[in-house]
Amino acid sequence: MTTDWHLARGYRYAGVHSGLRPDPNRLDLALVVSDSPASAAGVFTQNRVVAAPVHVCRERLPAVAARGVVICSGNANACTGQRGLDDARRMATVAAEALGCRPEQILVCSTGVIGRHLPMPVIEPGIRAAAAQLDGSAAALDRAAHAILTTDTCIKVATYPLQINGAEVRLTGFAKGAAMIGPNMATMLAFVLTDAAVAPADLARITQTAAAPSFNCVSVEGHTSTNDTLLFFANGRGAPLEGDVLARWSTAATEVCCDLAQAIARDAEGASHFVTIEVTGLRTEDEARCVAKAVAESALVKTALFGADPNWGRIVSAAGYADVAFEEKDLSLWLGETLLYQAGTPLPFDAAAVSAYLKGNRDLLLRLRFTLGAASCTFWTCDLTYDYVRLNAEYTT
Repeated sequence: MTTDWHLARGYRYAGVHSGLRPDPNRLDLALVVSDSPASAAGVFTQNRVVAAPVHVCRERLPAVAARGVVICSGNANACTGQRGLDDARRMATVAAEALGCRPEQILVCSTGVIGRHLPMPVIEPGIRAAAAQLDGSAAALDRAAHAILTTDTCIKVATYPLQINGAEVRLTGFAKGAAMIGPNMATMLAFVLTDAAVAPADLARITQTAAAPSFNCVSVEGHTSTNDTLLFFANGRGAPLEGDVLARWSTAATEVCCDLAQAIARDAEGASHFVTIEVTGLRTEDEARCVAKAVAESALVKTALFGADPNWGRIVSAAGYADVAFEEKDLSLWLGETLLYQAGTPLPFDAAAVSAYLKGNRDLLLRLRFTLGAASCTFWTCDLTYDYVRLNAEYTT
């Protein structure tokens, strides 16, 4: 249960069962509202197939006077043509009517099955019901965080206090995501709210900055979805943050996003291991991320980790096809604290001990060290299990 302490001020939340999902106990529609007009910015999927809510958000961001976002789960409203766009805009209009603001001040997100039209006779009364239940408490935030889940097993919430010029400002984030997770971004929705004053242009830049080492460094199976959305809202009054103070706030915002991204990887569908991949010693961050991503998304690496098989050659070979120039002597590899491969040469190791490390620890660490520069990347993923295959083989049936 989230606590009220340190929640960003000036926001209210609601989560309701609208009927989009058949289970009457399953929340499926959320509303998040800023009590005053807020700066807003977003980062979205890089898939060429883009859901209707993403189109609507892109049209409206960055914004100087946003009031909130309405979110439904169970239906992605993706690949739904003009009707999908009309339905997404209608969701914003209904929310705006209930809140007494302009439709363009409301953003829209959806998550769920692709290729199905929204049941608007269910959605519209659900939005009105959510507006009637808006509350600023942690309990209300929990309900909103539950309402956006699909195959997630738990909510993902992070909140940070920060002292700025003798006063406390706060950042509160929540997210969903468990599969169809690949960088740039994934089937994930994330929302970061702050009571600091941040100019729209700065917020747009920081949203991109915060996404790079967080949501763009997490992968479950590498499938970039159609609905990926990260939204930032900043409703603080007074002069916007700038200079060193803005940089400190930006660092805190990135920490919130990294916490949420790790929570997504930990809750990956069917996963039995949370895997951190640290790549160091390359020429650029893009090179380091490219290698980490190749390792993270290798089905052979992921299945070896699941089976506690210390088959480290799969990791090295995945790095080798990452389209980053290096020679074998430039790379060394550790699995946990065990050095397996040093400067292009295999080392003797206790296979039973390494297998025991894989079996006995949910959190695993892979370290790939190059000798070509000072750039690095930390990337999060999971193993690939029988349950992942079962869940996704039966997703709509």
